[in-house]
Amino acid sequence: MARGNEQRGGGGDNRRDRNRGNQADDRADSDIVEKLVHINRVAATVKGGRRFSFAALMVVGDQKGRVGFGHGKAREVPEAIRKATEEAKKTMIRVPLRESRTLHHDGNGRWGAGKVMVRSAPPGTGVIAGGPMRAVLETLGVQDVVGKSVGSSNPYNMVRATFEALKAQSSPRQVAAKRGKKVADVLGRKADGAAAAAADGE
Repeated sequence: MARGNEQRGGGGDNRRDRNRGNQADDRADSDIVEKLVHINRVAATVKGGRRFSFAALMVVGDQKGRVGFGHGKAREVPEAIRKATEEAKKTMIRVPLRESRTLHHDGNGRWGAGKVMVRSAPPGTGVIAGGPMRAVLETLGVQDVVGKSVGSSNPYNMVRATFEALKAQSSPRQVAAKRGKKVADVLGRKADGAAAAAADGE
């Protein structure tokens, strides 16, 4: 009997540990915002006729500088969304933000025929972008940004092009580390250049 109680007690501890792990995962997932960008019904021609399924494109982010996207396909819409969400969480990237509200600099992204431009903006501008680009920027946590798509309107290409533009973003700290300088030197030189350009314009 004692041995049986010990075994049962050990199993209870394991279950408690697993429950704690699940609660931690739930807390981590609760901070992530999920957005359905596009859902499409696709058909595969098989021997007996056509087999229909659904393809979903999801974007997820913590609105603090991390964002990811995923694609999932299944016979039912909820299952396709679940697959896409899982893939998006696995492929999240971190993007440096300035003052936790906008991008550090302008950028361009291209994927196939999709071309996008993103520009940093002053406070109060808001998210000026539409469709898939807006979903990506909002889940990323950007509050002031101007985005424009000048290529294909295919949502898959637009999302991938937007991610290419975001991957090219770099903060002054990263630039200073690459160049072996201090952050103040990089920012100071930039400010001096702007002042010289303004003086030349006047």
